[in-house]
Amino acid sequence: MAVNNSLANRNNKTSLTAYLTQDAVKNQVNNVVGGKNGTRFISSIVSAVQATPALQECTNSSILSAALLGEALNLSPSPQLGQVYLVPYDNKNKGVKEAQFQLGYKGYIQLAIRSGQYKKLNVLAIKEGELIRFDPLSEEIEVNLMQDEWKRENTPTIGYYAMFEYTNGFKKAMYWSKEKMLAHADKFSKAFHVKAIENKNPKYSRVSYEDFLAGNYSEGDAWKYSSFWYKDFDGMAYKTMLRQLISKWGIMSIDLVQAIDADMAVIREDGTADYVEMEQSSNDVLVVEQETESIQVETSPVQESVEGSKTSVEDDFFN
Repeated sequence: MAVNNSLANRNNKTSLTAYLTQDAVKNQVNNVVGGKNGTRFISSIVSAVQATPALQECTNSSILSAALLGEALNLSPSPQLGQVYLVPYDNKNKGVKEAQFQLGYKGYIQLAIRSGQYKKLNVLAIKEGELIRFDPLSEEIEVNLMQDEWKRENTPTIGYYAMFEYTNGFKKAMYWSKEKMLAHADKFSKAFHVKAIENKNPKYSRVSYEDFLAGNYSEGDAWKYSSFWYKDFDGMAYKTMLRQLISKWGIMSIDLVQAIDADMAVIREDGTADYVEMEQSSNDVLVVEQETESIQVETSPVQESVEGSKTSVEDDFFN
């Protein structure tokens, strides 16, 4: 298999630093970020790359473009914040790995709040035994929420509820069952499957979501289940509920429209979006996504050189 020269050259600290210190790149960053915020922006990129070593294999331009879009929206790509994620994606059509821009549910909340139109905005997982009724006509919900947080955290989720109220009093709410959310994820995510997939080539076989939750898969196949829908189903469900609710009935600021349009896309240098996920077949997709909660930084020769040069990357850029 031929090695892509651009990817081979990408896998060292010098190439990352060299790219960030090119005059054209520095001008591009300064035009969006500018001034003292540049240090924070570069640090957030370094943090994202450290948290997901697969990003080191992505093209520099796709990483920078995705991060710049988040910065233009005043959202950080730092994985610990859960606002925006840089998601490594294997674009087989081009033979390279690229970084996708992915909006986290906390990013939706931030952008909605900043519009100044929302008095209330909430999304919640409903646990087994809590739901009394939900009337889709009046959009009224009656629940008996558990007071024991530990018990609630360890009780199975049966559905998701989201609502907003404008400052002028207009309200909108919706409820989805867990089954409906599973069907939605199975239909629209190329990396998630509710039922098991059998294939003569073991590489393309998948266990069912139920077996995944039970841990009934080999450790060597963990990469198959790296989608957010596997790692943080509730987080993706929250994002789906907010997107459905706000995009259909909410007041959309320019920033929110831009973020929704670019969600799950590779951002080009000219600012256009390329939705590469939809170009791949379900058997060929390899999506490596970051967890929104505790991030474990893997160590590799490339990772070590990046970690050991965090300060020098920033210094080289600004000096």
